[in-house]
Amino acid sequence: MNLADIADRYAAAWLSHNPDAILALHAPDPTFEAHGRTGEVKGNTALRKEFAQIFERYPDFGVVTHRLLIGDNHWTLDWTLTFQPPGKHRRSFRALDVVEVDARGLVTRKDTFFDYAQVKAAFEAA
Repeated sequence: MNLADIADRYAAAWLSHNPDAILALHAPDPTFEAHGRTGEVKGNTALRKEFAQIFERYPDFGVVTHRLLIGDNHWTLDWTLTFQPPGKHRRSFRALDVVEVDARGLVTRKDTFFDYAQVKAAFEAA
């Protein structure tokens, strides 16, 4: 199992802005948590709704990757989330993902941690 390749496919699915493409890379009954923003979200139906809301909250969602660290059955991604509200300039803030996979390489859990001072500043920017 090549976790770097799986992580690349997963990132491409997120950049497609398509919750179904993302969920196609998840195991049955996966878990997602954006720590400090939501509680734990579990199951494909709930994740589909949560991922769709992310794309609504962050129009023109983008990613700048800083580091991809590979471990046993997981990866950690140090990244910047970028977005652009209609009629406004592009904004960004740092984030960290910890993504766990099963033996088939399917995502079982994704935890996202944000720099909330940067999130607040991004939304308050003129």
